[in-house]
Amino acid sequence: MASDLKEQESIPVSKVQRAAKFISTGAKVGGNYVKHYAKKMVNPSMDKEELHSNNATDIYKSLSELKGSALKVAQMMSMDKNLLPRAYQDKFTMAQYSAPPLSYPLVVKTFQKYFGKSPEGVFETFTRSAVNAASIGQVHQATKDGKTFAVKIQYPGVADSVSSDLKLVRPFALRLLNMNEKELDHYMEEVEERLLEETDYLLEVQRSREISEACAHIPNLKFPAYFEEFSSDRVITMDWISGKHIKEWMETIPSQQAKNQVGQALWDFYHHQVHNLKQVHADPHPGNFIIEKDDTLGIIDFGCVKVIPEDFYQGYFPLMKKGMVLKEEELHQTFYALDFISDKDSEEEKVYFKGVFKEMISLLGKPFHVDRFDFADDSYFEQIFQLGDRISNDKMFKKSRQARGSRHGLYINRTYFGLYNLLNQLQAEVDTTKPQWLK
Repeated sequence: MASDLKEQESIPVSKVQRAAKFISTGAKVGGNYVKHYAKKMVNPSMDKEELHSNNATDIYKSLSELKGSALKVAQMMSMDKNLLPRAYQDKFTMAQYSAPPLSYPLVVKTFQKYFGKSPEGVFETFTRSAVNAASIGQVHQATKDGKTFAVKIQYPGVADSVSSDLKLVRPFALRLLNMNEKELDHYMEEVEERLLEETDYLLEVQRSREISEACAHIPNLKFPAYFEEFSSDRVITMDWISGKHIKEWMETIPSQQAKNQVGQALWDFYHHQVHNLKQVHADPHPGNFIIEKDDTLGIIDFGCVKVIPEDFYQGYFPLMKKGMVLKEEELHQTFYALDFISDKDSEEEKVYFKGVFKEMISLLGKPFHVDRFDFADDSYFEQIFQLGDRISNDKMFKKSRQARGSRHGLYINRTYFGLYNLLNQLQAEVDTTKPQWLK
């Protein structure tokens, strides 16, 4: 939990301060490479494990001090496990739960700015230390009139530094993700758009209410109520939901029935959002879910919501159909429409990329091809990681002169891989419901 970490007295807010932090981290990473190659001259058989581990530690430390978009990108990369060497995954996964929290005087300053009084002036009790600290804000527990609240406070300067931070993250992302520049820039635009939305707490409260109400009929789900009178541009106050995160809950050795119940609630929640609401909670990392005593699933963060354009939906989801991969002409047109291939491609490239995306889609679509799917099947996830590894090291991908795939696919793929990952952590077997036309 956040309270175990040393509190931070300030955040580098100006562009110059933040850039300096990146430059010093870059120098450390460069130094780690120099050390690695010096050692390798003495011992040629040495692998890169120690180098990755040192780099991951240095990069994570500075990103967690910078907070905001920089840390969020680390969090996203840790979810896409097949993109990163293991040392980075292990370190960056921490971004899903914990970053050093801000010290109390900075919290008071935010309250003074938005409410004209200190937290104790607004609530009867307010924890001086954060109970949870993540990439864009931290959470404190408060009480008033016999009710317990979770109060999320955004870090100072985060909203203003999204664009400049992403420019600074670029060189790290290029090096770590093995992407070409065109591909990275194509996606960075989409990431920037979502992150800017994520710093807009008034939008988050509005979306939280809309989606919670639209999903209220789904069994075994719990949504907090939101309190506008205690919320502002940079503060959100909601019901306190008590329970355990997935990892802690799994340590209590729940029954298979309980795991399936939570997994089913999760699947049903995403099914309804994607296919009926056409907007989706696009940040399915473990820190955003809490399992209560009665095995209901609490959804506690709606910062990242992806609205799915109708034309993208109509082009992308039919690819999940079981026999779709065989209809060549239809597939060719869809791949063009979704920017998987283009007129700039040589014939060789068209054949290669069509093959890769077919493989990717039939793998992603596997749970859709059956009525019930066992997400405890680790061999399925192994196939996904192996495919990711193979693609990221493939020369055709590296020398590709253009980005591949519609930018809308970035958050949709991330949502599904994130969902599958959570279901795998839960070791759940679920009924994989789908719209009638997709069966």
